[in-house]
Amino acid sequence: MLLLFARIAQPSTPMPDTMHYIDITDFGGPEGLQLSSGSMPRPGPGQVLIKVAAAGVNRPDVIQRTGNYPPPPGASPVPGLEIAGEVVETGEGVDRPAVGDLVCALVTGGGYAEYAVAEAPLCLPVPDGLSVIEAAALPETFFTVWSNVFDRARLQPGESFLVHGGSSGIGTTAIQLAAALGATVYTTAGSEEKCAACRELGATRAVNYRSEDFVEVLKRETADRGVDVILDMVMGDYMQKNISLAAVEGRIVIIAGLAGFSAEVNFAPVMLKRLTITGSTLRPRDVAFKATVAAGLQQHVWPLIAAGRVRPVIHRILPLAEAAEAHRIMEASRHIGKILLQP
Repeated sequence: MLLLFARIAQPSTPMPDTMHYIDITDFGGPEGLQLSSGSMPRPGPGQVLIKVAAAGVNRPDVIQRTGNYPPPPGASPVPGLEIAGEVVETGEGVDRPAVGDLVCALVTGGGYAEYAVAEAPLCLPVPDGLSVIEAAALPETFFTVWSNVFDRARLQPGESFLVHGGSSGIGTTAIQLAAALGATVYTTAGSEEKCAACRELGATRAVNYRSEDFVEVLKRETADRGVDVILDMVMGDYMQKNISLAAVEGRIVIIAGLAGFSAEVNFAPVMLKRLTITGSTLRPRDVAFKATVAAGLQQHVWPLIAAGRVRPVIHRILPLAEAAEAHRIMEASRHIGKILLQP
């Protein structure tokens, strides 16, 4: 499929020899994120160098900062898994994107910086109707939701779908995509304000998990049928609740474990309802797999964005030097949608 990229008309300014980036100087709290300077990265074969206009902040960045999520072999130790900006250099064998193209890209690290290297097949054009800054909010959450909800869990039009943490970057993306593609969407969130935001994005019912039991509420909503697909980033004691709520032939997809990865589970309902329980991580997957996800997004999702039916929800844009504050906001769960850093 031919990707149509917007391009900077004027010549780019000469590249510097050094750049600013965020260094994890000490594993632990947000204060370990410090603005540093160092050598410019260079693209290898099949890669491009991007002058970063903005980078997304994601929960895996927080876990990496604490020392519990090391980068895969060969990846940059600089945090940051998604970026958008202008291609300023291409490596051997790269025809598209070209120098001057505006792209957003999924990266395995290095996003919290003025320049970052990305694999060419994982660069997507900035969708029509979005600025290059807004496009930085797309890759990590859209790749994750598409590959897990629509590829792995095979959510179909007319089915029901529950995403936990509906006000998060993943949640706001999943609600919009599932609703736009014909599912009935339910979600959980931690305040009335967040629940209201989820309903505005397309959720039929948003359950405040601090004051309501989501299993009881959604069983009533579905007349005891249950939910076809559940996207869970909580785990812990949510696992048994998800199993209880899942419909016959339901699919439960685990993408994180904010409440821990261990749980005591009664598997009898799994057998009786013929459930599928699966999970995945995106960052360690190879370029070929991620390129397939990129192609799916280009074909099915980018037109929805261009039509205004799906939009990234951006909570706040902070300067790169304030990466520590961005992490504090995320860890306090004070945000609705994405947090971005701008070099």
